[in-house]
Amino acid sequence: MKRSMTAATISGCVIWIISLGVIMSCMLPVFIVIGKITSFSQFAVKTTGNFICPDGTIPESYSYKTTTTDDFGNTEPATGVELHCVDQSGTVVKTDPIAYAFLWDGAFAIVGLVISVILAFALAAPLGILIGRLFNREQKPNNATNVEPK
Repeated sequence: MKRSMTAATISGCVIWIISLGVIMSCMLPVFIVIGKITSFSQFAVKTTGNFICPDGTIPESYSYKTTTTDDFGNTEPATGVELHCVDQSGTVVKTDPIAYAFLWDGAFAIVGLVISVILAFALAAPLGILIGRLFNREQKPNNATNVEPK
């Protein structure tokens, strides 16, 4: 009894790990892309600016024209976005071109990870039952084994 319970526990863990890997391989890229796309929004700047900007400042999005290099080495026009922390007089106290986007993308990655874990827990039991039924099917009896020689 104890041996079969241990085998069931191990197989349940293996099924959960496999389902977690499959679900995460789909969910995490989706949430990271959503984070990348929305990181330029005013909502993202305001939300992450509350953590990055000093007290008494207001987070604002600042965009500017810049250039980037494509795969062939050609210079292409681009738009850069920064987080500016502005005090009451309108003076920029702090600028942050990267950390706010990493913080925003990381928050979306964590949300994707949490949803993946919840889905893996929810789907592990049905997957275990399905796999158990597939592998424990009754085999058709071989009629030749039941025949006794004369």
